[in-house]
Amino acid sequence: MKSDIEIASEAKLLPISEVAQSLGISEDDIEHYGKYKCKITEDYLRSISGNKPGKLVLVTAINPTPAGEGKTTTSIGLAMGLNRLGKKATLALREPSLGPCFGLKGGAAGGGYSQVVPMDELNLHFTGDFHAITCANNLCAALLDNHIQQGNELNIDTRNIVLKRCEDMNDRVLRNVVVGLGSKADGYVREDHFVITVASEIMAILCLAKDLEDLRARLSRMVVAYDTSGNIVTAADLKAVGAMMALLKDAIRPNLIQTLEHTPAFVHGGPFANIAHGCNSVRATRAALLLGDIAITEAGFGADLGAEKFLDIKCPSAGLSPDACVIVATVRALKYNGGVAKEDLSKEDLDALKKGIVNLEKHIENIKKYGLPVIVTLNRFDSDTDAELSYVRSYCEDRDCSFALSEVWAKGGEGGMDLARAVAYVLENKKSDYRPLYDSSLPISAKIEKIAKEIYGAANVNFAESVKKKMAELEKQGFSNLPVCMAKTQYSLSDDPALLGRPEGFTLNVRDMYVSAGAGFIVALTGNIMTMPGLPKKPAAFDIDVDENGRITGLF
Repeated sequence: MKSDIEIASEAKLLPISEVAQSLGISEDDIEHYGKYKCKITEDYLRSISGNKPGKLVLVTAINPTPAGEGKTTTSIGLAMGLNRLGKKATLALREPSLGPCFGLKGGAAGGGYSQVVPMDELNLHFTGDFHAITCANNLCAALLDNHIQQGNELNIDTRNIVLKRCEDMNDRVLRNVVVGLGSKADGYVREDHFVITVASEIMAILCLAKDLEDLRARLSRMVVAYDTSGNIVTAADLKAVGAMMALLKDAIRPNLIQTLEHTPAFVHGGPFANIAHGCNSVRATRAALLLGDIAITEAGFGADLGAEKFLDIKCPSAGLSPDACVIVATVRALKYNGGVAKEDLSKEDLDALKKGIVNLEKHIENIKKYGLPVIVTLNRFDSDTDAELSYVRSYCEDRDCSFALSEVWAKGGEGGMDLARAVAYVLENKKSDYRPLYDSSLPISAKIEKIAKEIYGAANVNFAESVKKKMAELEKQGFSNLPVCMAKTQYSLSDDPALLGRPEGFTLNVRDMYVSAGAGFIVALTGNIMTMPGLPKKPAAFDIDVDENGRITGLF
């Protein structure tokens, strides 16, 4: 089997103008970034605002394992399969971060014959959106430190600065740094911090903003620091908003590319789901909905993270109402949850499968709490046996879930036909009764406890004493009505990555909390989750290179 990048490099792509035309978008309504990618103009986005939206399908998954699940691959293959059925399907996906691309996870363009392309450009610099977000964030940080240096008219407390600098790379040594060393002209000496760009508030703001004016309003509300009296200092107070808008004016426009079978794909924004809200931009999702009959979108990592945030943060904020949810799993991953070592996952083991399938069961139960019809799909591997596949099918059908096998990695859209038929049937015959998990008017602690107990399965929540004080301060400052964005390990339903399957009776530990006022949510950090990841012992970067013809190798 050819590698992902070999398949992508050999693909026959259509000029992006032809892909746009398939949606009714003219040449005048796009701005080219090369032959195969473009941005949609502001005028066109305004012109389609009155279109009747199509159906919205969320693709999520069980908790990720080293065995692989293939959520993005499945999302792409499902859209291609629906188009083969004669449906007008569109995609809305996130942009990949350079952090995992050069770190552990690799690229995020799908895989095999179910990819969005150009894969190499998407995984690297794409249209410069992440660069613009990084620059806007760091401009605000520079203006803040310059304000302190130039007399500190706002009386900023240098011990209570909450805005962190960012970069889109896993660089652990930047988590905690000291800035301003040197002479007096080099700035005020203080402790500072970096987060990865995809965890920055500006990334979240860009992905949740409905238009340019909403972007401006959200940037203005960003809390960057507190003064010595404990009052909020915002980006607007620093007079930073106009310049940040200038850097972000193009980045806020959705990008359009294509799948290997030329299905239109809006790929825009990229917040991580374990430390941010994990969804592509509202504008990309809306464009996909307004230009297609069925829009397929995904949310990062397992349903306990990305799907929960999609359903409790993004949908209420954007006025979206999903019609169905696909949960992706693999037999191999379920056996891994049942205690099988990675090297033994190709062997049939029904006992381990029965033990590990409880992870899938919990995610099914969780999605149903939102009132959504559920379709479970198994991303099929050659090593899966008929007995294993039959067991999972029966297990799902016994829980009133539609079921389909997916072979999109090996067969592209053809391999997604079974899933496409199942999704189409659900959309035509089952009604969504979508509702968020909690009322945003609940106290902050109650919202966290509801997520922890109902979605994760925790018995208790332990709030650090410092968190209790921060909750009281945030409620006093008027932020109590905001939803909560949980920062938690993706590998377990709990905050302990070693607890696989369906852990119960555990205590969720909330160790820190802060407000992202511009994004419109409160972030609760649990366990040992980091907002600036580190590189593994053998980073993926070791295998990436460029040959004598300028072709990138080793990118997957």
